[in-house]
Amino acid sequence: MNQELLQRFQSIPAVADAAAGKVTFWINPNRVSGGEKEITAVTPAMIEDARARLDRFASYIARVFPETRENGGLIESPLAAIPGMRDFLNAEYNSAISGSLFLKKDSDLPIAGSIKARGGIYEVLKHAETLAMQAGMLSESDDYAVLAEPRFQEFFRQYTVQVGSTGNLGMSIGIMSAKLGFRVIVHMSADAKQWKKDLLRSHGVDVREYTADYCAAVEEGRKNSDADPMSYFVDDENSADLFLGYSVAGKRLANQLKARNITVDADHPLFVYLPCGIGGAPGGVAYGLKVEFGDAVHCFFTEPTQACCMLLGMATGLHDGVCVQDFGISGKTEADGLAVGRPSAFVGRVVSSLVSGIATIQDATLYDLMRGLLRTEDTFIEPSSCAAFAALLQPSVMAQYLKANALEDKASSITHIAWATGGRMVPAATRDAYLKMGL
Repeated sequence: MNQELLQRFQSIPAVADAAAGKVTFWINPNRVSGGEKEITAVTPAMIEDARARLDRFASYIARVFPETRENGGLIESPLAAIPGMRDFLNAEYNSAISGSLFLKKDSDLPIAGSIKARGGIYEVLKHAETLAMQAGMLSESDDYAVLAEPRFQEFFRQYTVQVGSTGNLGMSIGIMSAKLGFRVIVHMSADAKQWKKDLLRSHGVDVREYTADYCAAVEEGRKNSDADPMSYFVDDENSADLFLGYSVAGKRLANQLKARNITVDADHPLFVYLPCGIGGAPGGVAYGLKVEFGDAVHCFFTEPTQACCMLLGMATGLHDGVCVQDFGISGKTEADGLAVGRPSAFVGRVVSSLVSGIATIQDATLYDLMRGLLRTEDTFIEPSSCAAFAALLQPSVMAQYLKANALEDKASSITHIAWATGGRMVPAATRDAYLKMGL
């Protein structure tokens, strides 16, 4: 523990509570109206470029991943109303949700079964496109289904893709890269679940295991990749491409809401709750949503109490200059996808003007929520996904936020969306074990 840091920021209640291992809800004082317009590291035009690239790859995706054919090769998830879960939260946690509650089921995304199928797969596809175009093998006007031909696999086999991961990012990078033909090395932290390692190995991925945490696995992966001129490292700590892949979700969600005749404006706010590890996925999605809806959308990150790195980074303003261990927090959590001790060097600074707040949740509560969702909606998501409900479990702080933003009289008009980040690919035995945890 860094006593100097702890004393320096003890006056921030959320930091003090987080350091004490308490559940907390930090409201971001740096959020400003139109905050997304102040961001220069990424732009709406860059989101459009990412969207167009994913469209170009759709024919290839549909050819090599049959589960995507019904959706034309787009990697997208359903938006599901969960009124039973809303009633459960109101009854069991006094959540006071008077608006509607939905689940954005990135837990069911094809190919990798998690939100990482957005950013991770996008970055791999962009890298593959760049290499193929530089070699004169591909142009934007081509039907990208040609990438399924053996000549492309032979070409990509010259190259290696590497990434450090707690699990879900590794799965998206590993499965997509191996399908294209790349040699793939995934550096897995101690928090990664065995079934995720086994699944990757079944796809021919070289999985390297570490007894240390996520940050150490990333550092080893980066060093290993830097030593090989034919290797490309997917840098979850700094990648703009990952961020942009996630940002495409903003327009897609807007289309889903429009299809349901759900209005989002000043009188009908949208509240979105995004589980956060290192920050790339929630940061990218939040930026994409802000570009679509501006001040009408309110984005909240959610983290485990023992791995609340983004809360500490943003609340102190030091971002990746601090880690949870500096404040005496273990960094250990059953929510493996969120088991990150130090926030992204890129994301926190980019989204500091647009995120509404960050709420934390205890591991035991994740399992209770997981069982509650299964019972009320017949829907299973993995424990880390259940962090999406964290802010809704602290109604007193949420009431303060509504009052501070003159939204009290619009509470019943709010559309709440909990973003489920993973779950579909969890093996039956692991799922059964999860459902018994804490009982």
